[in-house]
Amino acid sequence: MTLQPLTAVNCAGLLQPGCSLLQLDGDTLLFGQKGWPKRSCPTGIFGVRIKENEFKLRPISFSNNSCYLPPLRCPAVARLEPRDGNPESYLIHGGRTPNNELSAALYVVSVESRGCNRKLTLSCQEKELVGEPPGARYGHTASMVHSRGKRACVLFGGRSYLPPAQRTTETWNSVVDCPPQVFLVDLEYGCCTAHYLPELTDGLSFHLALSRGDSVYLLGGHTLSSDSRPPHLFRLRVELLLGSPKLSCEVLDNGLSITSAISTRLGSGHEYIILGGYQADQQKQLQCCSVVLDDVGIRIEPREAPPWSGEICSSRIWFGGSLGKGGALVGVPTEGNPAPADAFYLYQVNFEQERGSGEENLQGHSQESTDLEDSTPLEDSEELYFGREPHELQMMDSEGDTYNEEDEEDESLTGYWIRCCAGCQVDANTWEPFYSTELTRPAMIFCSRGNGGHWVHAQCMDLPELELVRLSENNHKYFCPDHASHSRQEMTPPRQELPLKRLPMKPLHRKAPVKVMTPAKKSFLRRLFD
Repeated sequence: MTLQPLTAVNCAGLLQPGCSLLQLDGDTLLFGQKGWPKRSCPTGIFGVRIKENEFKLRPISFSNNSCYLPPLRCPAVARLEPRDGNPESYLIHGGRTPNNELSAALYVVSVESRGCNRKLTLSCQEKELVGEPPGARYGHTASMVHSRGKRACVLFGGRSYLPPAQRTTETWNSVVDCPPQVFLVDLEYGCCTAHYLPELTDGLSFHLALSRGDSVYLLGGHTLSSDSRPPHLFRLRVELLLGSPKLSCEVLDNGLSITSAISTRLGSGHEYIILGGYQADQQKQLQCCSVVLDDVGIRIEPREAPPWSGEICSSRIWFGGSLGKGGALVGVPTEGNPAPADAFYLYQVNFEQERGSGEENLQGHSQESTDLEDSTPLEDSEELYFGREPHELQMMDSEGDTYNEEDEEDESLTGYWIRCCAGCQVDANTWEPFYSTELTRPAMIFCSRGNGGHWVHAQCMDLPELELVRLSENNHKYFCPDHASHSRQEMTPPRQELPLKRLPMKPLHRKAPVKVMTPAKKSFLRRLFD
């Protein structure tokens, strides 16, 4: 295993305890923050890019038909595999907003579209729950179970505020453990049922949940009533029978006394690495362990920990999430006088893993609440906007640290060079700007010859730069000079201008018609003034 320090590029303030990392469609997404400064992010979701030990974020847009997704911290998240024509997606339930309000909604986030330069557009829809839905909470877990050809979501644990009748001015923000209920959500119909199991006597928060098949394993957790972290290990088994489901719970030995840990999956099997978290108040768990789920049950074995740095060992708190494929992101707050520019030290942890494709992560974990989690309410200048592209929001306020296209993926390496002709001599991997126009967009020419046309590098056409500028005026593509008019007609239809309505002009000086006084009016006025 390795521990590699990362440099956050203009985004260290966006990573705080309580954020979540999602692996969706091959990308890692950061969720749970207020948004990019100066309104340059239409959502609270960012794409994570780690390259050459630099940590960069780029804003991710939502489709126009998406609902509002608040920036939730410490929610319960679960991955949904593609099934029955439905794309890969994530379930997000509960969590705390920056205004310290708790959410009880269930959201489904999936990929709406992907541009040619790998820019994602997400779709977010709120799932309506009926029956016995769980209340507003945070610090709980969500897991997917599969039984008899069906699947369901299991929600357990968490914390919530005191009931309204018990809240006073002094205890307005006091939280309590939620009752030890297991909620089973049917994702097809949105029906939710609550179940009490005798083995679950106390509420748990910030525990781990690992699932395989019809079983969910609950490890660790914190009980607020006793302020303890007992070494819990429960196995929930769910049978999705016709009519009503059947749930059972088994108490296992050799559990873990840990909270807010990070779990990352190795290879294609059900092997996980557990790292991070706390074993007591402000006492970090620096040891790692390996967890294997098989047909027999669960096996937990100690594993060699990475060589933690001095900043990690001396820090009071730490947080992070899984980067997928045996990797994890760890952050610790920076300290010093004067205060450093970066709010956190970031590290990437990589473990040995099996090479090859496999199933994605199905684990759930919750990040523990810390002192740094409390934040001020959103200001009007930090509202989130939907249905707008990042460059449109950038034009609204160009001052300060706004969205920068240089933080995007290198277009020469990520698929912009698509459909180029077979005889092109330019190597896309070693492409260098040849014209000044290519500093902002690689000069590609679209030729309409052949079936559907093809793309050609501008360098292969040996065209002067003035010709490229002329061809690209009022358009976002460059076209073959022999077929420019034909391509423009196909790709960019001419704008239809409506005929102007010509209204007759009124004369500037128009005399009012002369009104003739009748004898009756004259006699009336004479009598009135006499």
